[in-house]
Parts: sequence; structure tokens; C-alpha cells
Amino acid sequence: MRWIRAAGRGLLVLVVVMTGYIASGVRAGEDASHGRGPLTLATAGDLTGYLGPLLEGWNRTHPGERVTLVELPDSADETHAQMTTDLRGGDRSRFDVLNIDVNWTSEFAAAGWIRPLPRDRFPLRTFLPPVVDTATYDGQLYAVPYVTNAGLLLYRKDVLAKEGVPPPRTWAELEHDARTIAPKYGLDGYAGQFLPYEGLTVNAAEAVYSAGGTILGDEGARVTVNSAAAREGIGFLARGVREGWIPKRALTYKEEESKQAFQDGRLLFLRNWPYAYAVASAKGSPVAGKIGAVPLPGPAGPGTSVLGGSNLAVNTHARHPDSAARLIAYLTGERVQRLVLTRGALPPVRAALYEDPALIRRFPYLPTLRAAVLAAAPRPKSPHYDQVSLVVQAVVHDALTGRETPEAAVRRLARELDAIARR
Repeated sequence: MRWIRAAGRGLLVLVVVMTGYIASGVRAGEDASHGRGPLTLATAGDLTGYLGPLLEGWNRTHPGERVTLVELPDSADETHAQMTTDLRGGDRSRFDVLNIDVNWTSEFAAAGWIRPLPRDRFPLRTFLPPVVDTATYDGQLYAVPYVTNAGLLLYRKDVLAKEGVPPPRTWAELEHDARTIAPKYGLDGYAGQFLPYEGLTVNAAEAVYSAGGTILGDEGARVTVNSAAAREGIGFLARGVREGWIPKRALTYKEEESKQAFQDGRLLFLRNWPYAYAVASAKGSPVAGKIGAVPLPGPAGPGTSVLGGSNLAVNTHARHPDSAARLIAYLTGERVQRLVLTRGALPPVRAALYEDPALIRRFPYLPTLRAAVLAAAPRPKSPHYDQVSLVVQAVVHDALTGRETPEAAVRRLARELDAIARR
């Protein structure tokens, strides 16, 4: 998973070398100077190259708290595996501030790997409201939102204009256009991220949520997926593959592969994160000036996106807690959040930036994205989220490939998730 990355698309893993943290910023009995010092910040690959220069600004003004950038593996699953291996093992202080995928907060908090943070130290009231919930577990703040995200439907507005039809608002409209219009222009109809990895969990959750269903309740203690809504949502995706308006090659797509197919002019519709719009609209792109973005469709109108992004959390075994908190405040400040958007093409958490006329002119999808974030739902919260996601990926992929009917897949999903919830 790179800096613009899988599932939350924007998972930056920050690693800051520090020790214990309490509300005052210094552990009881510790000299105040020990709360500050050099930091190590680790991230998966930064595709836009904006983060290094951003941290140079911090280093110039904080010479005693310099940040060294370290990169972790390229996929969400690999990043998660490396982080949890170190947090469980003997090198637990290697990752000190973690910018974790929004859906890892519950898992990391329940395991005791990250510590509660004082709400009054961070400007949470200036953030889009739904993003704050992703940083909490059991009623406590365990992280600070850094990047948010919501899935959008990208479409070829030039093709739809020639056909005289608006972008689809419902699944029926999406299916009709993907099945009838796309072939006339030599295009595949619709794609998302359907390889069995975290992205498929996101796509499956969005389909279930859009149909009015849920997957888990009570922070993972209750399984709610065995429903007509889940059968409808997974059935919609499975039918698309079976009938061909979702191409079989989409079963190999992650974010980058699906974005590239759309950018190369091979897709009529694409579900992806907003970064794909920004990259596909850039100068030199074959579809620059030819694309639009709308909320994801649902059965009877706009659907529900999964809330993506990343949160900054402090490792329980961190070393310079005050510097860590200061760095988090810096990265979530309005000036830096503006750079997150303008240089990194990533959705900021600061609400005011979505209403800035200059930014809207440059990023015309911002109002649509704001509405999508405000209406988005988190992935299922669970202290065993990695196991939950693996089960969802495996079962839904079997439904998409025709190994199981959607009905059988939902029943199996309920059984396997129930086994996880009972642990």
C-alpha cells in the first residue's frame, strides 16, 4: 500500500521515536526535556512525493526534533503485518507514532499497542464530524484523524454527454449504462477493487451498506450480516461479473490497476478514491477533461461509501511524547492540511477546506466528496479486524467468481464472523 493507498487510500504510517505519554505530555517523574527529541516517521511509498518536502519544513523549525522518514511495504496487508509483528515483538518502540488505517484503531487500542490521547490537545471540532469517530475506541480517543476518504463513482462525462444521459444515481441505472453504452464505445462497463485484499472488503461493505445492511454491531461483538440487504448488495456485484458488465479482469484490480484502466480510457465507470480523479485529470492523461465524479449509486438513490483515510496514534512504548504530540498537531493544522490536498491529492480532515472557493475551482469534486464523507459509514469495528477483513475478502471473492451463490456466501459469512466474534 503506498502513500496513496489501499482501502483507506491515504494510509501514512508515521513512526516517531518517543516514550510514554500522558495528558501533560510527560510521564510522571520524568524530566520535561525527555518529552522532546528526534523522531522517526515511517510511511508506505509516497506516490506524489509531497511528504518529504513537508517534513523538511518541520525540520527547519524544529532542529531538536528532526523527523527521519522511513518507508514500510507497499500494500495495506503487508504494512499491517509488519507493524503488528513489531508491536508484538521485541522491537516494540520502533514504531512510535503510527498513522494507521482508520479501521485499525479498534484493533490497536484493544491490544494495548496505542494509548489514549487528550481530546483538548487537538482541534477536533474543526474536523469533518464522521472522521473523529474513526479515531475512538470504547468511548476514548486513541488517535487523531489525519487524512479522510470516501469512495466516489468516476465516469466518462464525454461518453454520457454523447448519449444524452446523466450519471447514474441507482444501481439499475449503473447496470443499464454499463451493459448497453460501454460496448458501443469499446469500453468495459464498471469496475472497483475486487482482488481479495482490503479493497474488496471496502467494496463489499459499501454494497451491503448501500442496500441498507450492516456487517457487525457493538464493536464486533454482534454479527448482523445475515440479511436481505447483504444478499442484495453482494448479489449486485456477483451479477455484474456473471453478466459481463463488470469485466472478469476487474477481479485482479486493486486501486492502482483500476485507476490505470480508467485513466487509459478502458472503463466507463469506476469506483475509487478521489486521488484517482486527481491523477486521471492531470495534464497528459488520456481522459483529462473527460471525467466527472458523483456519489456511489445505491438501489434507490445515492448509496453509502465506506469512510477511509488514516489516523495518527502514539505507540504505548514511545520515547519523546511531547514531540510526538507537537508533530501530530503540526500535521493536522490547517496550513499542512491544505498541502495534504494540493500537493498530495489526499482529502484533508479540516472541514473549512471543503468550502474554500479557490480549492473547489482546482478540485471540483470537493463538494461531492464532502457530502460523501458526511454520509459515509466506517468499516466494521472489531478488535479482530484483520481476521474479519480476511473472511469478508475470501467469501465475497467466492461469490464474485461464482464458486458460491450470494445467498450461500452471506450464510457462510455470518458463520465465520460469528466464530471470530466469540473469541
